[in-house]
Amino acid sequence: MASTTPMEDLMRDKLTHAFTPSTLVIRNDSHLHAHHSAMQGSTSRETHFHVTIVSNAFESKMQPARHRMVYALLKDEMARDGGIHALQLKTKTPAEEQREKERKP
Repeated sequence: MASTTPMEDLMRDKLTHAFTPSTLVIRNDSHLHAHHSAMQGSTSRETHFHVTIVSNAFESKMQPARHRMVYALLKDEMARDGGIHALQLKTKTPAEEQREKERKP
């Protein structure tokens, strides 16, 4: 049976292999943007994503560099017709994630 989320599956595979994340959350927000004029005529239901990824690969890198790493990895998916139109990223190191957890009650 074919997957109903092929783009999400491909993203998960690529991100997992490239960054070996301790946390990876991919949320498909496409349904929230289907009415936008840029999406008119698009048959894809996988165009807008929010990704939270925690990886040691981000150590000693600023946010822009981390985002460039992810964008470079997914450049083909972002360039293809009906591919990723918008990608919101939250990139953290394990230490940053731990500090964030400790701050929350």
